[in-house]
Amino acid sequence: MNFRPLTRDEPEINLIPFIDVLLVILIFLMLSTTYSKFTELQLNLPVADAQAQRDYEKEVQVSVSSDGTYSVNKVALTNRDASTLAAALVDAAKAGKESVLIINADASAKHQAVITVMEAARRAGLIHITFATQSTARGGTR
Repeated sequence: MNFRPLTRDEPEINLIPFIDVLLVILIFLMLSTTYSKFTELQLNLPVADAQAQRDYEKEVQVSVSSDGTYSVNKVALTNRDASTLAAALVDAAKAGKESVLIINADASAKHQAVITVMEAARRAGLIHITFATQSTARGGTR
């Protein structure tokens, strides 16, 4: 018979692999985290300071009202789709592709209405596009 006392070896916790795994997880999180200051867009919006009004000999004026109706050279259009607007632009552009399209959009006009004018200009082959602005200081346009 064995009368020696039973000695149990205490289990030993090895912390080195645990620390290695935690460091790998920490590095992964540091590399994959996006910080909000990097994802924000820092925009400096332009100020519309109107210069002296230039007169274009070959200009086409398109007005967009706040409710989305269009007029080409002060002639109101009955239809609001891009194909009707493109046909009106082709008729109004006497100089063809050299004509300058001036978009006069109301400040509360929808963005889609202005994009429709630009799409109609693309269909009509007009490549010179400018936007009319109003200066708050002088009250001039363009």
